Amino acid sequence: MHHRPRVPTMSLARVTLSSGRSLDLSELRLSSTYGGMLEGYPCKPVNEMKIRSLLLAAERTSPATPVHLVPPPREYPDQYAGGFGPVEVLPAVACVGSFSSTALDPAHDPVLYRSALTVIWFQSTTQVPSGGDAEPALRDVAWEQLARDHEL
Repeated sequence: MHHRPRVPTMSLARVTLSSGRSLDLSELRLSSTYGGMLEGYPCKPVNEMKIRSLLLAAERTSPATPVHLVPPPREYPDQYAGGFGPVEVLPAVACVGSFSSTALDPAHDPVLYRSALTVIWFQSTTQVPSGGDAEPALRDVAWEQLARDHEL
């Protein structure tokens, strides 16, 4: 049996999950959570609409890849509650990332198969997640339960 040296991937970054699994980030879309909001204020209905929009766009972009939302942290500043309820603020940056890793099924040929998952999460900066420095909630994604194998 010949051992091939590992071919470097052309990923944007590599994220290490809490489980120890390495993920390659191949695509990352960042957007301002409240960018373009002309009227209203950050509140639960606005946030739910933003999250639904991100989920639908991710599902349309890559229909064969499962999509997972990391539940975002929410802050409730002491501000006047308007007609849509109390002020509820999500982190400033909405992120949609396409991740891949080694195959989940040990019966799959590791050269021909990879696992994939699109992840949506929110963070306070535009910093690209890398290594063990990614948001803790992102590093805790249950890859083995959420991702799906696909043939290259």
